[in-house]
Amino acid sequence: MQMNVTDWQHKQLESSTHKLGQVIFPVEFVIRLHQRICTPKQEVLAMTMQGARIMETSDDRSVSEEDQTLMGHNKHGLTVLTCAIFMVGQMAGSGVLALPDALEKTGWIGIVVIALICAACAYTGTILGRCWSIVQDRYPEMRGHVRYPYPAMGEITFGTPGRLLISIAANSAMFGGATVFMLLASQNLQLVVAHLFHKDLSFCVWLLVLAGILIPCTWPGTPKDFWPVAVGAMTATGLACIVLVVAMATDPRSVAPVVHREVDLLSFAMAFGTIAFSSCGHPAFPTFQTDMREPAKFGRAACLAYLVMAAMYLPVAITGYYVYGQNVKENVLQTVSAGTPLLIVELLITGHLVCSYIIVINPVCQEVEDIIGISKNFSVRRVLIRTMISLLVLFVAESVPHFGAVLSLVGGSFLTLLAFVAPPVLYLKLTSTASDQWEAVPVPLHVKVLNVEIILVGMVAGVAATYSAVKVLASPNTFTPPCYVNMTAASG
Repeated sequence: MQMNVTDWQHKQLESSTHKLGQVIFPVEFVIRLHQRICTPKQEVLAMTMQGARIMETSDDRSVSEEDQTLMGHNKHGLTVLTCAIFMVGQMAGSGVLALPDALEKTGWIGIVVIALICAACAYTGTILGRCWSIVQDRYPEMRGHVRYPYPAMGEITFGTPGRLLISIAANSAMFGGATVFMLLASQNLQLVVAHLFHKDLSFCVWLLVLAGILIPCTWPGTPKDFWPVAVGAMTATGLACIVLVVAMATDPRSVAPVVHREVDLLSFAMAFGTIAFSSCGHPAFPTFQTDMREPAKFGRAACLAYLVMAAMYLPVAITGYYVYGQNVKENVLQTVSAGTPLLIVELLITGHLVCSYIIVINPVCQEVEDIIGISKNFSVRRVLIRTMISLLVLFVAESVPHFGAVLSLVGGSFLTLLAFVAPPVLYLKLTSTASDQWEAVPVPLHVKVLNVEIILVGMVAGVAATYSAVKVLASPNTFTPPCYVNMTAASG
């Protein structure tokens, strides 16, 4: 279905996307945001990708070389392998450190839970990719590179409310994740420097150093422009998992008898939320898919990524559970005996966190740039906007130096919504919709039942994660003074 756009809209779009070096004032940002929210979705879709050629595609069909040339952006995009590397680099890292404690809270059944959640996330990631393929097939305007693919699917399916819900949830989760990555990396640097040089430099200071290093790294346009970062993130995590398993298996503490705590419903629910949180990277998945050479093959990348993640997660979780039992802490690095292996793991995890920050903050930057009307080409305005976003992340990290509980509250609720609830809902809605231009996509009954079950499980995981976070936040010792108020107290 090709949509008409007035000449005035063409001129406005051209002028707003090709003026380089012009700084947008806050009032213009508000006006553009209002226009984006209030403009009918047909006009928004039309203005997104005018001139795209109507072509026949399907979820299982490769894009032709001619179509790749016309779309331009995908011609030199991510392969299935590099897309899977981006997914692993984004997700696997800090979450793996909490899995031994999660397994201790669930017992051996937690091994099955980890495997099932990885399988469920691989499936929901796959159907999320199918949703985007359906959208591109039905709306030629959405082919090529779109800066806000997940919210666009929400708008096409449920109108403006769907777009706003997904946009707020995705950006909140990714912004919160980026903040925690910067915070944890600075805390690791504080520990590493203390071990090596016996100098206790507050992580509040390391936050400033990291921000100065990371800001220029956020300037490249889309994931295809910084694929080595994803390789670095995945490599660092993989090596860290290997060293960590060896360190735990040879830890002198393993000589003592291991005692396991009793599993109750509350601890199991909390652990379920932790495992789910460690495996959910869906807010950024559509952004990776739009950067692929053949977006219809995103499902293969998702399955490959979660196979790799399961291979990382299970050995760490099982070894920590078997070696430390009830003595394991929420961050397993705080349980491992001090020494060279622990130092190596801390450095590798820090490298992962730095790389993951660049990956996670990119979709947020792209959507903000789309709202403002910044060109997709490199420009001074892009540099200014992305620098401002990173400075905002820095301010939040300095303001809430112990951010874990807040992340569990925001990320646990939003990520489970975006990973377990939204993909099945969008898939069932899109496949059942028909019009004069397209037919409904038949879905077998057992697939519909599976999607409903995943939605229900996702709701349980979200409630569990939210409840555990609220319980921690209710503790009087949770919050500490901001770094810029009392650096010593914040570091404590």
